[in-house]
Amino acid sequence: MSTEQEKEKREIEGENFEDTQQESDGSKRLQPWTQQISIRGLIVSILIGIMYSVIAMKLNLTTGLVPNLNVSAALLAFVFIRTWTKVLHKAGYVSRPFTRQENTMIQTCAVACYSISVGGGFASYLLGLNKTTYELSGVNTPGNSPRAIKEPAFGWMTGYLFVVCFIGLFVLIPLRKVYLSIYLLLLNFYNEIWH
Repeated sequence: MSTEQEKEKREIEGENFEDTQQESDGSKRLQPWTQQISIRGLIVSILIGIMYSVIAMKLNLTTGLVPNLNVSAALLAFVFIRTWTKVLHKAGYVSRPFTRQENTMIQTCAVACYSISVGGGFASYLLGLNKTTYELSGVNTPGNSPRAIKEPAFGWMTGYLFVVCFIGLFVLIPLRKVYLSIYLLLLNFYNEIWH
């Protein structure tokens, strides 16, 4: 080992000691966002997201229900990253210590991946839009219109998924204003009654 590698290893071990000391002290110092988003975190979140997308679509196709998989995504992310860092350490490579923020980022990305697959309709209504499904369900079936055919294509599906994923933001802002105005009216009404 060269002196530079030994120095780097001591610095990382020192950071690891500081992290454990920081956790035991209970201090709440956060890392900058550039350190919270790492390459290993993105790789693990993509792997977990793909795995959970397959699980969620399988459950949606067989039972019609999809359970909340947030906690298991966080635990799986923790296991993946801990294993990753231990394997690298045993191989002689020095890696950055695992942080809570990195685990949260992995969990958020993994949950977003499987939420897009479920909320986007890949296991339900998108399958029923193509011409083959129209023909298999019966051309003369009441309510089965040839105008309802929409062949899957990358362009319109990307736009559709963008709208589906951000519908909360599109609806939240106007509803927030309505909710606040109703809430303030009720608050003023009850204040008048009270006094």
